[in-house]
Amino acid sequence: MPDSQKYRLSVAVIAKDEADRIPICLGSLDFADDVVVVVDSASQDDTLAIAQSYGYRVLSRPWMGYARQKQFAVDNCANDWVMILDADECIPGQTAKAIVGLLADPPVDIAAYGFMRRNIFHGRWFKRCGWWPDRVVRLVDRSRGKFSENLVHEQWVADGAVRQLDAVIEHYSFRNYAGLIEKMQNYSTLAAQQMKNDGRRARWWTSISHGLWTFLRSYFLELGILEGFDGFMISTTNAGGSYLKYAKLWELWRHGKARQGEKVDCKATDAP
Repeated sequence: MPDSQKYRLSVAVIAKDEADRIPICLGSLDFADDVVVVVDSASQDDTLAIAQSYGYRVLSRPWMGYARQKQFAVDNCANDWVMILDADECIPGQTAKAIVGLLADPPVDIAAYGFMRRNIFHGRWFKRCGWWPDRVVRLVDRSRGKFSENLVHEQWVADGAVRQLDAVIEHYSFRNYAGLIEKMQNYSTLAAQQMKNDGRRARWWTSISHGLWTFLRSYFLELGILEGFDGFMISTTNAGGSYLKYAKLWELWRHGKARQGEKVDCKATDAP
């Protein structure tokens, strides 16, 4: 890395129950001079111990949501330029070289860089179902931006220009179909709450139309049909996530938190 402190690189990683995948991530970061790993204190496996074995700075912290957890990791980095990763992502050698080259003399008008993310599932790279090029902003000048407060699909909001690169990040996205379904459930809940917070509403049929369109787009227009049964499962869970997001939004407005906390008088509902 360059000698100038201004252009040195930190990497911020967040992790929870990633003992099987975090070694690939951390093993790809030897080109950085500062790595901060924030591990959810509720992790049930050896994620914390594995992260500590690499000699990086490891912080254990309760889960505060995607945006706040990542912002905490960024805030604890030593340098202004920060590469932000999840524990199931890694940096290929060619991308590492590209990053080092960028930071040797970064343009002053660029506040962040975007990368193409290569999603790996069941041991192979998926180019269809909307999974490629899956652009994400990950290399940021932390002095010129911050994470949005979105509950899900958090984004880095740069105070300046964002340049898109052809460099690739590898993402070992899901372990199995159960992981697809778990993410569909969790993300749809968070997305519905975010939309409600933003004042958005849905009709009872909105979930059906969005779910159907998402499946048709993913499976046919984005050629998931050519990815075999994996493509069908990805397209189905894409559609399921869209359907559940709007169904849960409708439910929140109609049967929201105000009613969830109400006590029910069982005697009043007993049959005579």
